[in-house]
Amino acid sequence: MRLHRELTCAELVELVTEYLEGALATGDAERFEEHLTLCPACLAHFDQVRATVEATGRLREEDLAPEFADELLAAFRGWRQAHA
Repeated sequence: MRLHRELTCAELVELVTEYLEGALATGDAERFEEHLTLCPACLAHFDQVRATVEATGRLREEDLAPEFADELLAAFRGWRQAHA
């Protein structure tokens, strides 16, 4: 995606994962970063997503109690069926 204007908050939210993965073009990454300096709400959202990615990136399946893993799987299945 190549952006030629200032990002909206909605666009930033959609691009967080690509930014964290280093997949945005240089100019788009610069616009993303500029928006973060101007928008405290987006900065808070970005910080939360980044912290979540960092925390969950360290989790292993064996770190979860079996009953919790089953609950998570059931919740995701229910969400997927509701949004299909």
